[in-house]
This record gives sequence, C-alpha cells and structure tokens, in this order.
Amino acid sequence: MALKVKLTKSFSGSSEDMLATIKGLGLKKFGDERLLKDTPAVRGMVFKVKHLVSLETVSQEAPAPKRRKPRKIVARDRALEHLAAKAKA
Repeated sequence: MALKVKLTKSFSGSSEDMLATIKGLGLKKFGDERLLKDTPAVRGMVFKVKHLVSLETVSQEAPAPKRRKPRKIVARDRALEHLAAKAKA
C-alpha cells in the first residue's frame, strides 16, 4: 500500500512548520505528486497540511528512495577521474 500525495494549493504565506512539512513530503511546487509509503509518520505530515494537498491510497508499492553521495564526495571523484584521464593522455 502507498499514498499518492499531490500539492493542490499554493503554500505561499504558510508558516515555517508547514513549509518544512511540504518539503519533507518531497513536494516542491504546485502540482507535484509523490508516491510515499503508508506509515503513521507520513499520514501525520499529510494531516498537518491537509488543506494544501490531496491524498489517495493506491495498491502499488512506493519506490525506495535513492541514496546519493554528498556533493563534496562527487566533486572529489570527478577530479580524480579527470587527473587519471590526463595522466593517460
């Protein structure tokens, strides 16, 4: 089971708590849609901003979030690759 959450109203003028909740749900702009796991934490976040979002329960599973490397590590790896390519040439 998963929840499909869609930002249906503008969040301009909302409090800092609501903005942080919207960001925590992964919604960035008007019309954004996310498929999230059906957990009590997510339901609580949706309840907090229920006047700004629409909620739908779907039978499919929510995708697992992808883990990303920190920006500093990615830049270091690119620099090392660039140096290795330069050494070959």
